[in-house]
Amino acid sequence: MDDMEKWPEIEKAAAGKRRELVLQGPTVDKRISSNGGLTSAIYSLPLLNYLEVSQCPSLTEIHEDIQHLTNLQSLILCRNKLASIPDVVGKLKSLKVLDLSVNNLRVLPEGITQLRELNTLNVSCNSLEVLPEGLSQCTKLSTINISKNHITGFPADFYSERLDLLSTLVASDNSFEQLSGDIHKLAALKVLDLSNNKLSEIPTELSDCPKLKEINFKGNKLNDKRLEKMVNGCQTKSILDYLRGKGKGRQGEDGGDADSGRSADKGKRQQQRKKKEKVADEKDEVEELNKMVVRVLHVSDAPTELTVKVSAEVKDVRPYLVCCVVKGMNLRPGNALKRFLVAQTKLHDDLCGKRTTATIATHDVQLLKPPLVYDVKPPTQLKIVPLGRKEMSAIELIRHLQLEADELRKQKKRQNVTGLHKYLQILQGKSLYPCLVDAEGHVISFPPITNSDKTKIRKTTKELFLEVTSATSLQTCKDIMDALIVKMAELNKFTAEHREEAGSDGEGDGPQEPAASHEASSELIVQQVRTVDQDGNLKVVYPSKTDLSKDASNLTVIW
Repeated sequence: MDDMEKWPEIEKAAAGKRRELVLQGPTVDKRISSNGGLTSAIYSLPLLNYLEVSQCPSLTEIHEDIQHLTNLQSLILCRNKLASIPDVVGKLKSLKVLDLSVNNLRVLPEGITQLRELNTLNVSCNSLEVLPEGLSQCTKLSTINISKNHITGFPADFYSERLDLLSTLVASDNSFEQLSGDIHKLAALKVLDLSNNKLSEIPTELSDCPKLKEINFKGNKLNDKRLEKMVNGCQTKSILDYLRGKGKGRQGEDGGDADSGRSADKGKRQQQRKKKEKVADEKDEVEELNKMVVRVLHVSDAPTELTVKVSAEVKDVRPYLVCCVVKGMNLRPGNALKRFLVAQTKLHDDLCGKRTTATIATHDVQLLKPPLVYDVKPPTQLKIVPLGRKEMSAIELIRHLQLEADELRKQKKRQNVTGLHKYLQILQGKSLYPCLVDAEGHVISFPPITNSDKTKIRKTTKELFLEVTSATSLQTCKDIMDALIVKMAELNKFTAEHREEAGSDGEGDGPQEPAASHEASSELIVQQVRTVDQDGNLKVVYPSKTDLSKDASNLTVIW
């Protein structure tokens, strides 16, 4: 085994029995180049459930020892120069997310078809010409992205009713010459993108996909010029109606029925089909109305980049942190702010296990003074202005909260500990407490206890800085953040649809004013935030392509 000192991330993961590991960027790439590949030490971390190795052009192959990481649920190997993937990847039976995008792959291993838990497959931006037979065995697949390859068609077994969860299929910028009429067997399909291929026909059977609500066939030279024109300018529903009409026309050209009984059966079938179509259309309309949009702003495209540096000392206290910035959340009208705070409390009580699993903190971006550092301080030296209180040390605050929790338990005559007791106990016995500190040395967050009154959100807040911390795992933080953003999208849509008066939050923010007469946009923009170690090496960026992918079927994420 090569020198572990050259791979401090792996040494830390092994020592801390961590379940996530991210290796990314020029520093890692240099090590891979000098080592002749990834260190073999990486394959001796059996607890890993999330592994990302990305943006390393020197990485051209993955060793077969990858099969030892049997607990992997997410394997992200994007933006490298991989020419092959070992067939033993099929032994990773727990794998749910596989991202091999932006590499030099010409063929995929047959082993992929053995991944029964796989729900997301991204092999876009490679040099693939075919997909392996047997993908229909991956019955939990919900999202497939094979765009920007040289693929000429789907395998025969792909059009299978076994893929009854497949909702998103992106195959743009390939060499598809034909799409089978069996596409209708993919009953859960909602999004189909076959733009910029070599299709001359679109099968009428496509209109029989009951949940289809977004199709893209632009850039194909279709024989039916009217359909080609529609594809380049019309809504999905109009195109499907046209295909449906063509299908009926062809049935009529097949000739009359032999007798009146057959004619009656045909009429009955048509009536039943119209009824199904009406129900499907109504469902589509409801889904369209309920659709929420989240647009991700890549960190490189952001006008001002927020980065959080993480000190090494937090690993023994509360090691996991993810952050992001959310723009477009309208908190001014009516009870919008109150609804958001209630939703956050509910997440704390439910998903966060009364803050014992994870803790959420929200800040007004305009009140932040970056750069931010996630650090630790002794209880007597950590000073904060808690929400609704005067400045005090952490030890004083804990004492106050403990007294309040005891009093609450007496009032309610409870024998067991309250939720407040539970999260206060998390820091019991710790000589150092975790905190998020701004550029002036002020503590703006003290998880899992409170965040600072100085950066608290108000009705006038336009941009929110969100943080989720946990002592459990990085994936826990991501899952909680996913759920929080989905809830924010729901609340923002509700606010946009229900006009309320916009006014003061009671803290000198100005007089009440009427809500805008036009309907406000409910679209949220989520700006990526990087967390880095003390040397500037990337630890995690949120959201990544594997985030925000499973919490809500009516959430559209635009990258």
